[in-house]
Amino acid sequence: MEQARFNMVEQQIRPWDVLNAEVLDLLKKLKREQFVPSEQRSLAFMDVDIPLGFGAHMWQPKLEARALQALGLTGSESVLEVGTGSGYLTALLSNLAERVTSVEIVKELSEIATRNLAAHHISNVELQIGDAANGWGDGLYDAIVLTGSVPMQPAGLLANLKVGGRLFAVIGDAPAMEACLITRTSADEISSVTLFETSVATLLNVQQPQRFVF
Repeated sequence: MEQARFNMVEQQIRPWDVLNAEVLDLLKKLKREQFVPSEQRSLAFMDVDIPLGFGAHMWQPKLEARALQALGLTGSESVLEVGTGSGYLTALLSNLAERVTSVEIVKELSEIATRNLAAHHISNVELQIGDAANGWGDGLYDAIVLTGSVPMQPAGLLANLKVGGRLFAVIGDAPAMEACLITRTSADEISSVTLFETSVATLLNVQQPQRFVF
């Protein structure tokens, strides 16, 4: 098991330009396999998305690592995660930030994540059940991460971002999606950087742009 974890970091994640030592050390420390459904545990360290049920998937390890590196968390941030899943990315975020609020639309997944996080004695996470695809109340966060894709920049969630805050999102339509880091540079302005191409399942209930019909 430990050899498989080492190989995941050294053969999948580090070659994908993840060089942040804190992120790499965390991926070696946190037991990823304990957040994977028992029937999928043989896939825990493979370079694939892992089905969690209810139409949800656990990201491939290198995508989790790139998202963490891109957000550049320093330990003082409040983070909003949209889509808790099994709680693995939630747990990673909790080790790098001061506080994590994670919202999951599927009650059963949130219950699974609750058990997983409790088993690891993680106490700086607030799990909530609801639909945050288009924004989450009036709260403001230093960092936001979307675990499902969106077809365009998520205006509702950008409204939850503090000035100087960063939002990681996979934007576009399959198969042409791009992982982007969006930064709020002022109350009225944002900047966006494309990090890499990828493809992940779309967030449930996300706002769709108007599309031309021929």
